[in-house]
Parts: sequence; structure tokens; C-alpha cells
Amino acid sequence: MAEIKAFKGLRYTEKAGDIGQLCCPPYDIINAAQRDALIAKNPHNLIRLELPVIGGSEDMAPYKDAASTLRQWLDEDILRRDEKDCIYIYEMDFSALGGNYSVKGFVSLVKLEPFSKGVILPHEETLSKAKTDRFNLMKATGCNFSQIYSLYMDGDGSVMSLINSASAGAPDSAFTDDDGVSHKLWCVDDPEIISAVAAKMSDKKLYIADGHHRYETALNYQKYVSENLDETGTSDYVTMMLVNMENDGLVVFPTHRIVRDLPYFDYNAVCEKCGEYFNVTPYLNREKGEKGLEKAYAEGRKAFVLFTGDNNYTLLELKDVSVMEQFIPSGSKALRELDVSVLHTLVLERIFGIDKENMANQKNLTYTRSADEALAEVDAKRANCAFLLNPTRVEEIRDVAAAGEKMPQKSTYFYPKLTTGLVMNKIF
Repeated sequence: MAEIKAFKGLRYTEKAGDIGQLCCPPYDIINAAQRDALIAKNPHNLIRLELPVIGGSEDMAPYKDAASTLRQWLDEDILRRDEKDCIYIYEMDFSALGGNYSVKGFVSLVKLEPFSKGVILPHEETLSKAKTDRFNLMKATGCNFSQIYSLYMDGDGSVMSLINSASAGAPDSAFTDDDGVSHKLWCVDDPEIISAVAAKMSDKKLYIADGHHRYETALNYQKYVSENLDETGTSDYVTMMLVNMENDGLVVFPTHRIVRDLPYFDYNAVCEKCGEYFNVTPYLNREKGEKGLEKAYAEGRKAFVLFTGDNNYTLLELKDVSVMEQFIPSGSKALRELDVSVLHTLVLERIFGIDKENMANQKNLTYTRSADEALAEVDAKRANCAFLLNPTRVEEIRDVAAAGEKMPQKSTYFYPKLTTGLVMNKIF
């Protein structure tokens, strides 16, 4: 099963400045203005390495610039590798959904395995452009700058017990970001603790929560290294943040759908067609629409809200979940009964005519975590409509992955995102 390994992490030195001004959010949620703002805070912010170009590029020049900057920072002792092999315990404390939460796990190397072996399991589809961008960056820099976020089952809490014991003292790095999320990192170099954690993890499967593109990129990079380079370094491994799936602090936000540029859209016709499969409650305001969505979630029913502008929210509640068997006959029960599967299959594909390739290319369908953004796009007439969804449950993610299947892309949004810059892995 999962093989984990300690490593000599690449970390910022005191010479670089305040760690809170050196770390950055994940590359895929940063725009050009945000990138500039991070660099303005500190020119050594990791965004210069992690995101050398917005949106990716086929031109290798930006990635070569990142590699040159990395070499310079190593030479100037801005970044330095730890002297001993470590695992890195990482904790995030945060507020969300009206409560306070904490997520603690550990960062280590994990041996790469093809998905077909059933050791490391994906749960959603990926987009090719992001994988090209990440591959170009790895090829130029030979570095993992950010961690893949993965979950494991720890029913008896034995791994968590080891992690808590090893992080009883003060953290080696700590800061609070602009969203109020507290990030703490402990460097653990005790060989006995590392061996005990590795032994406990050796019978476990890993479920990718966030970072599918980076994992598939790591597999591609492993192949590239084996075919083109004499040395492999740690290219057979990738850095992961590993978190117990039973952790009470796991928070998943929904990713809402924005539909745009349809050649024809008629609200009444959509409602009439939806009536075949859904109980349709039209002309609600936002409060009533969201209350209906929350009630359906609490009661385990499949529902989403259609917004068409002018304060018109329509609640769509699936009448009979068994209808999904005829449309995804070879899929597992877990996959068929996902809210996003119901929406994509019965509405976006059958009623709107948006096929899977269109969805993957984001031609008529785009995604956002922000309900306000989705609604604003419709109100500004830049979109035909939007769908507000409930979050996917953690156990649904596990069950789909365990069945060897993948959800539609952008089915989950784990919050908070892991910060980038506390610890990295130099492959060569």
C-alpha cells in the first residue's frame, strides 16, 4: 500500500524575511493582480517560482526564469535544505460555516503509483492545460513547490496519536494569512517517530482530495526522468499532505456552475423539461432558495438552485434517485447519486446539450466557489444562468474513489487550501 518517506525539505531561511510574506495560496486560485501584490510584499515570495506565468505557457522561457531564480535563492541562502530527513507536521486553524475548525496532518514524500494499482486514488477528472503548465515547471526547476492534499483512513487514531505527540512543542514556523487561517509547521527528524508513522501508513490507501493535476504531472515527470536523465533523485516520489479522513476539521465547499453563451435559453422551457425529473419550485428569492438547498442537504435529498437573474431562484429537487441508473448504468451507486452527477447528466447534458468534452474545455460551463460571483455573472448578462450546489460529502469522495471512478471536474473544494512555501522538495 502507501509508501511514505522522510526528506530533506527545502525551506526559507531567516534571511528571506517574514514567513507570512513568503508563502502564497495555490497557483490555480491566483490572478495577475494578486501575484503582483504578493511580490510587492516580499520579492522572495514563492509565487515567483510556483507561478512564473499566469494561465500556463507552451513557451519554456517563464519556467526557465523560475529555475534561474531558484538557483539564485539557493546560492544566496534565501532557501536552504534541511540537514536531516524529516516529516513535517502541518496544522491549519480556521473559521468556516459559523464554526472554528482545525486540520492537522503531515507532509512527506509518497511513492508514486499508477492509479490502476489502487493505492493512490483520484476522485475527479482533470483539465489538460493545467497539467502541461505544471509539467513544464517541474521539468525546468526539478522541484515540488506545493503538496498534494490526500486523505487516509485512520479508524483507531494511531497515526494521529503519533502526530499529536510529535507536535506537542512550539512549531518551527507559524503565521496567520489574510483570510485569518493560522498555519503551523513542525519539523520532525526523530527516526523512531518517522519509522513508526511509515509503518502505520504502509497498509493504507490514499484518496486525493486536492491536487489531481499535480499527481498526474508527477507521474508524467517520473516517466520523463526515467527516459531522459541518468539520475532520478526523488522523481519516484511526490510530496503530499496526508490527513486523516475522520478529521472533524475537514470542510468541503461546493463549486457552483455558471452557464454561458448558449445559442438559445428559455427559462420556462427549462422548467418544463426539468419537471420530468424534478420537483420544480420557481420564483423564490435568494434566502428561500438557499434555505431549500440546506434542507435538502440535511435530509439527504438531491437538489440545486437555478438562478436566472432578476432575483429569480428556482429550487430543483430530484423526484427519484433511481432514475440515474438508466443514464449511468455502469456507474457505482456512489457516483450516480452525487449532486453534480445529477446536475451534469439530467440538466446540463440532456436539457442544455452541453456534452462532457464541452464541460472539460469550459466552453459553455465555468466554475466558481463564490455564489456571489456566479449570481453577479448572470445579473451582468455575461451568463445565461447559474446553478448553486450543496457541498460534496467527504464520504462520497471516498466511496467514488474506492469504486475506481471519477467525479466530474470541479466537484469539490476543500477549505482552506494548503499554503505554498512552508516546505518544498528539491528532486535533484
